Order: sequence, then structure tokens, then C-alpha cells
Amino acid sequence: MQVANRLQGIGEYYFSKKLAEIEQLRQSGKQIINLGIGSPDLPPHASVVEELHLWSQEKNTHSYQGYKGHPVFRKSIANFYKKFYHVNLQADQEVLPLIGSKEGIMHICMTYLNQGDGVLIPNPGYPTYASAVRLAGGTPVFYSLPYSLEGAPDFNELEQLVEKNPSIKLLFISYPHMPTGWKGSLELMSDWVSFAKKHQLLLIHDNPYSFILNPEPISVLSVPGAIDCALELNSLSKSHNMAGWRIGMLCGRADRIAEVLTFKSNMDSGMFLPVQMAAVKALELDSDWFESINTVYAARKTKAFQLLDTIGCVYHRQQVGMFVWAKVPEKYTDGYQLSDELLYKAGVFITPGGIFGSEGNQYVRISLCSSEAVLQESISLIQSVLK
Repeated sequence: MQVANRLQGIGEYYFSKKLAEIEQLRQSGKQIINLGIGSPDLPPHASVVEELHLWSQEKNTHSYQGYKGHPVFRKSIANFYKKFYHVNLQADQEVLPLIGSKEGIMHICMTYLNQGDGVLIPNPGYPTYASAVRLAGGTPVFYSLPYSLEGAPDFNELEQLVEKNPSIKLLFISYPHMPTGWKGSLELMSDWVSFAKKHQLLLIHDNPYSFILNPEPISVLSVPGAIDCALELNSLSKSHNMAGWRIGMLCGRADRIAEVLTFKSNMDSGMFLPVQMAAVKALELDSDWFESINTVYAARKTKAFQLLDTIGCVYHRQQVGMFVWAKVPEKYTDGYQLSDELLYKAGVFITPGGIFGSEGNQYVRISLCSSEAVLQESISLIQSVLK
């Protein structure tokens, strides 16, 4: 039995393989510190956990749920967008809860792509974009996002790519950008919207990091007229420390939401109701919640910079989001070489930037999802092998 052709050229997700390798090292007796994956180690707000517990005790909450999510949950998403992004959404038509925003990437690709359709994808960028496009039968068309441009592309390059690839239908962007940490701006969002409208592209903004070390969260839907050409993915994974809960959302024009729901409703049966109700509680938290977690992340970021200084990496201090991105010293061929050296010599894993695309080959990424103590221990271990 052979696997389907759609899996040809689709490798196992990098972190899936690397985590297995790290586990093997641990089983052999080696102590490994993992500074790679952005899985929050902090808990959700206590009231959110309590809400989950309370709803789980109810006898009538364990059945299948509606495909569109509970109306109260959809309303809380709309309220959240109004409060923090100043975006007005119709909860019953322009909001679709997701079992994590990663699911939404696949849903969008399966909804809109035919065999051979092109999709503009940032390089560097989240690897799942390209994988989802290929699985849906589409063709990734990568556009460069040089680190020196602070998150802005070369729109002349984009014009040429669209001219050479008339089959392009979708465009992925993400601000704050992962992995580089550039936060973007409303002006840049406006430029993206104008470009998408000019070329009749559906713009997909992946927006999970907007509240992490970022005092100015932005939604692409806040750009006037953006809802006519854009969809926005969002998530509670990073902003509310609920990564394992798998709670995300898709926001956009009613007809687009309905189109994606056509595919989604054939793939799942909705989220566990107590999880939805706990998410409502999370979305009701005030800005004090973000200030509290960002105080922790800010201290960790300082430690991450110290670690990078120890290695001799070059970085920008203006980065936002859950990671720190840095250029490797010239003595290393690429980020893979540096990553492997630290893993096998110091027992510290940091992510090679090349997994995010060719533009990331000379970079590495450090997650802020480890305590200051762990980051300090990492610094000490690295110092001991780089003497």
C-alpha cells in the first residue's frame, strides 16, 4: 500500500522529528534543554480553568456541538475584536471558531485551491503554510521578506511574481511576523490590502502573536475595506496560554465564512462545550492579563539576548512576539550547524532558521517559553563549551 500522491514532497513536520531525536538523547542519559518550540509554559488565568471545571460538571455539556460554535462563544470573539482591535464583526455571520488556527490554514487551502493554483507565502515564514498549500494541490510561490526591511516586502518583487504566476489566488501574511518578530504597522497592512485588491487575491492574515510583547495589537480587518478581500486567523494559544486547548477563530466576510464552513463541517463536529465556555471567560479578561504575562516574557527576552550575546549572534532589540530571531556568527555555515553544535555539545536546542525558508538559513530562533532560570542555565552550559 502506497501513500497518496498528495504526501509526496511533504516531510514530517520538523519539530515532530526533532522532538523524537531530543527524546532519544534524553533516554540515553543526556540532559537537554529545549528552547525551540513556542508552547507557553505559563498556565491560563485561574478563572478560565475554573470555568472549564464548572461546565464539565454539567450533565448536558458532553454531546456533539454545533459546527459554527456556540453563539455565546462567537459573541465573545466579536466583543474581543471590538475591544482590542476596534473591529466590528457580526458574531452570527463573520466569526467561525476553530480547533486551533493551524486547522484554519488547512481549511482555507482546501476551500479555495484547485490543482496548481498558486499561493504567495513569506520566506521566512511558518512552514505549515507551504505544507497546507501542497496538501490541497496548490503551488507555493515564495516571496522574500528580508530582515533588513523590518517586515515589509519588496512590492515590486511581488508584482513580478504575480505577473509570472497568473494562477495565484491566495496570499499569506503574519504580523507580528513569525519567526522574525517584526510587528508590522497599520500602514503596512493597508499596503497589503491594496495589493490584494489590485490583483484580486484573498489575503490571509495569521495573527496569533499580536498581544505578546506588543503594545499595539493590529488586525488586518481594521483597515477600511479589508473585509472585502481578507480573512484573519487568530488563536488563544499564545495570548491566553491555551495552546493545548486548541482554540482558534477565523474572522471575515459572511460569504467567506460560509464557504470555509462548507469544508470544515465535513471535517469535525465542533468543540467540547466546556472548552468554548472557558474560552469565553478568557476573552473577557482585561489588559491587566496581557500586562502580567508580558512582564514575564520581557524578563525572559533579556535573558535570551544574553544567550545570543554569548554565542556572538546579531539581532534587533525591537522584536515582538514569543521568539527572538538572530543572525548566526560568520564562522558557522548556517543556523543548522550552530543549532546542532549547541545541542550535542551543550545540551541546548535552539531552532535553526532554515526550517522557515531559505531566507532564514543564516539565522536561529529562541523561544521565550522557558523560565529565566532555565535560560540562565542554558547560558552557563553554552559558555562552558564555547570557552
